[in-house]
Amino acid sequence: MSSRPQVQKLASLTGHRDCVYALTGHAGQDTVYSSGADGLVVAWRADAPEQDGDLLARVENSVYALLHLPGRNLLVLGHNFQGIQVIDLATKALVYATALPPVAIFDLTYSELRQRLYVALADGTLAVLRATDFTLETLLRLSDKSLRCLALHEQRGELAVGGSDHLVRVLDADSLRVQHVIEGATNSVFTCAYSPDGRYLLTAGRDAHLRIWDVAAEYREHRSIVAHMFTINHLAFSPDARLLATCSMDKSIKLWDAETWQLLRVVDRARHAGHGTSVNKVIWPGSGKRLVSCSDDRSLAVWEVVGGEQQEVSG
Repeated sequence: MSSRPQVQKLASLTGHRDCVYALTGHAGQDTVYSSGADGLVVAWRADAPEQDGDLLARVENSVYALLHLPGRNLLVLGHNFQGIQVIDLATKALVYATALPPVAIFDLTYSELRQRLYVALADGTLAVLRATDFTLETLLRLSDKSLRCLALHEQRGELAVGGSDHLVRVLDADSLRVQHVIEGATNSVFTCAYSPDGRYLLTAGRDAHLRIWDVAAEYREHRSIVAHMFTINHLAFSPDARLLATCSMDKSIKLWDAETWQLLRVVDRARHAGHGTSVNKVIWPGSGKRLVSCSDDRSLAVWEVVGGEQQEVSG
């Protein structure tokens, strides 16, 4: 089992003028990117949180989804009602723009193997773009309600799509045929992720439950945990696969043992000077010892997470 990690707030990153909804970054890279209701797209250094953010772009509508492609030094943004826009991070220039149905864009995921970008739209459509030039390959209507989240299992070639119809559909990532329909959520599914070892699919959302599905057993339910008081907005595994972070409309971040699913730490305003309103996204950039969160309170927070290493359980 893991020891209880210690969490310390290192900085509040301010400059956004409205709710911050979107956050992206990568293990091994210290720069993180944020956007939200103000349409500002900003780069920050998680390893130097005292530095001001670097404004990369300003768009006219909200941004709910950002995706950093480090291998290509590109930042993909889902510009609500406008489609996909791609920024070259070296020059800050807009290098690709693809119009999509004029609705909100809730999530983006990228397949290196298939050279495809998958996009979850508010009208229930999954858009698939060619990664080479971000041109539209296909639009597939999956639901009459919003598609809210995406997770890709590259090895199995499966794409999980969670929606406001309370369902998670698992598609063949190539043919886009629906392979499994996962029922169990009692409200909108806002976030989903495969565990780093690929054994489990985790889903969560408006019903405040964290649900863990056994991938090899045709996505049978493995565990269901009442994880927060209100909507769970996002979940993310640490780079070493030992910790799981969840964040919620209840203003808290929770850290879990990613093997036993035991709750290890609650990060909130009272105990850690946490966010004052809904926490919308969490990511683990850099070495994985830092966690970055964003909130409706217009700020990002940088947290140092120490401990959480595996411990031998003595008799």
